[in-house]
Amino acid sequence: MTHEKLTGRRWAAAGIAIAGIALAGCGSTAAPGAGGSSSSSPAAAPRASLAITVLNGPDKKISHWTLQCDPAGGTHPDPAQACAALLALKNPFAPIRTGQVCPMMLASARRATFTGTWFGVKVNRTVIDGGCDLTNWTRLGQVVN
Repeated sequence: MTHEKLTGRRWAAAGIAIAGIALAGCGSTAAPGAGGSSSSSPAAAPRASLAITVLNGPDKKISHWTLQCDPAGGTHPDPAQACAALLALKNPFAPIRTGQVCPMMLASARRATFTGTWFGVKVNRTVIDGGCDLTNWTRLGQVVN
């Protein structure tokens, strides 16, 4: 046998061995989200991600939190409870309807601003404790108090 044929066979054998090793590794770990648990798999990305700023009134501390939902997380004091409260609302960040008659009173000087995304919808909404937002403030109270 010539030297060229022998070298070619060695390269072919090496290629088959490498392919066999690569195929042996396939399917050895569960794919993310396939029900398997792996400590090295990344956590699922949240479907909602909000930054919340609460102005608590003159000369009072401003609160800043992040909130992720589905799965719950962030710097909010109780992200699971806050997500549950928001998910229970039909449309938590709906704008004030135009042409609506609103009370001309403020219950307090508090206001909360929500920015980010809520299940694929961009959010940039400020809710005040009074006027046309009085009902929204009450509904969102579990999140901002």
